[in-house]
Amino acid sequence: MQNGPAVRRRKLGAELRRLRTGAGLTSGEAARLVGWHQSKVSRIETGASGVKPADLRSLLDAYGVIDGHLRELLLMLAGARDAGGRHRWWHAYRGELPPTYRDFISLESQACAMRTLETTVVPGLLQTAEYARAVTRAAVKDLDEDRLDTLVEVRLARQDVLRADPPLALSAVLDEAVLRREVGGPGVMSRQLQRLMEAASLPQVRLQILPFTAGAHIGLTGPFVIFSFPSTSDLDVVVLDQLMSSLYLERKEDLGAYAEAFKTLQFHALSPEDSLDYIAAIGDGA
Repeated sequence: MQNGPAVRRRKLGAELRRLRTGAGLTSGEAARLVGWHQSKVSRIETGASGVKPADLRSLLDAYGVIDGHLRELLLMLAGARDAGGRHRWWHAYRGELPPTYRDFISLESQACAMRTLETTVVPGLLQTAEYARAVTRAAVKDLDEDRLDTLVEVRLARQDVLRADPPLALSAVLDEAVLRREVGGPGVMSRQLQRLMEAASLPQVRLQILPFTAGAHIGLTGPFVIFSFPSTSDLDVVVLDQLMSSLYLERKEDLGAYAEAFKTLQFHALSPEDSLDYIAAIGDGA
């Protein structure tokens, strides 16, 4: 378990260690191949220091990594642009966002799939602007209007991952409480429910509702997010939000437990088709 700002370095370092051992190299042999001191390879692999994209390319060449998707993902973890030349847009908000939130956005932008359980609010990727404004105002004390505008702007910009090529595959299970809580008032909530129905019709979105009649369930311990990445499951990570920070779980045992929990939640939730009908019925006042 670790705090957010280090998660990308740790994930990248662990993957580089795996690739090095897979190539049959010691850290000293890898260092000699790229003209470094062995300690630099060790610092990178333990996440103690980052690695420049150019240095990362040298390592990947030395390890014989030719998988284009994997190379691109690791380069993004190291801070490079993606294949389309896009900068990490959230860096423009560096002074406005805490490091844990920036790290979350970074993982979200690089993932190929996201599984999420929400028990209190609509997932950020599916929020309307007015709903996002109401949630942010309630969650963050003493916000002036300019900062509130910025945080809502970031929330909406994050939703571009659903329109990317290829788009993020989003699977979401929402507790019925999410639909019943009138965030921002009846009008805001009505439009938010409509937005959920529109999003659920997208091929990259699988939305399921866990009704109150399902009773007690494994998700009562709290919401969570599982990010999955192309080419390798070794980079997958579970994110647990807390009041003042986020926790990142990376051990295979933790990932397996949360993946199994999500399958259980999907099994007990309504089907995507029945979930649409359920949302519509609540929107009509049922």
